[in-house]
Amino acid sequence: MASASHNPAHTEIDPKVWKRDVAPFAKANWRESIIQCLTSIVPFFVIWYLMYRSLEVSYIITLLLAFPAAGFTMRMFIIFHDAGHGSFFPSRKWNDFIGIFTGIFLMTPYWAWRHSHAIHHATAGDLDRRGTGDIWTLTKEEYYKMPKWKRISYWLYRNPFVIFVIGPTLDFVVLQRFYPMNAATDPREKRSVIFTNIMLAVIVVVMSALIGFKEFWLVELPIIAIASSAGVWLFYWQHQFEDVYWERHDQWDFSQAGLHGSSYYKMPKLFQWFSGNIGFHHIHHLSPRVPNYELEECYNNSELFQSVEPMTFWKSVRSLHIRLWDEDHHKMVGYAKPEEFDDETDLPSVVPNKGLAES
Repeated sequence: MASASHNPAHTEIDPKVWKRDVAPFAKANWRESIIQCLTSIVPFFVIWYLMYRSLEVSYIITLLLAFPAAGFTMRMFIIFHDAGHGSFFPSRKWNDFIGIFTGIFLMTPYWAWRHSHAIHHATAGDLDRRGTGDIWTLTKEEYYKMPKWKRISYWLYRNPFVIFVIGPTLDFVVLQRFYPMNAATDPREKRSVIFTNIMLAVIVVVMSALIGFKEFWLVELPIIAIASSAGVWLFYWQHQFEDVYWERHDQWDFSQAGLHGSSYYKMPKLFQWFSGNIGFHHIHHLSPRVPNYELEECYNNSELFQSVEPMTFWKSVRSLHIRLWDEDHHKMVGYAKPEEFDDETDLPSVVPNKGLAES
């Protein structure tokens, strides 16, 4: 059955079509997975060591090397990400192993992240189920109904310097050390937070003894800062653009949320490689079982996926002003207050929802 969105810019989708298009690519391949580990994880450790040795020469060289190290960190995160979906290796046990292993060096608890990310996939584009594993997004009505201090909080959260520069490093280094920030609820998820924290503490202690506490962070922090900022930039634009799909739960449709609620972020080949093809996000949200190394081929073989208008770097820069979802016009808008909201006493009431309450 075809599904339709209230947004006239969104075409109808026959689920049979996208399921047919992803089917040949929704399978992991041992050879490709092993090659990707060798070309992602191994280079990360090699460059990390070179960065340490470069401290003896010039910190400028160290900082320059931090950029390729951050690129390989992003590729390692994609391996971690696919493992969480069970789509990187054909074996479930190997997916969990590589996810736990890479999660330590990514400062991300595997089981806790896996849970919150699964919720994100199940609720993306659903206005009544916001709040877990996504970017804090308010409707225009909700924002202007809020007390001033809450609006300031939202403004700060959405400030580009905060969300793309300060926030990412703070999240990975500090916030993910705590249960609530990971949405960890069951014992396994909480244990994964504790386990990751212990392993990070061991790494810091051992590396401090071997090379020095200061030296360790002089190498590690630039990598974290660059990789996390780039990763958050990509994640933000995967679901934050003018014609993105949002609907209330009773109107929400999985196919529409996947194809129109996730972007196709078109990048130069080098950046596409370092980001593990995650720019083909519309395909990924429809079928997380497609491993990252199959996404481009899947795109090239589907007219449906090619019909999605690409998001580019400059287009995303020009869209930095969007902050709120306008339910009346079905698009993301900026903060300019609409005329009908000039008198706050006439604001319509906001129906509370879990996502808003948790935010």
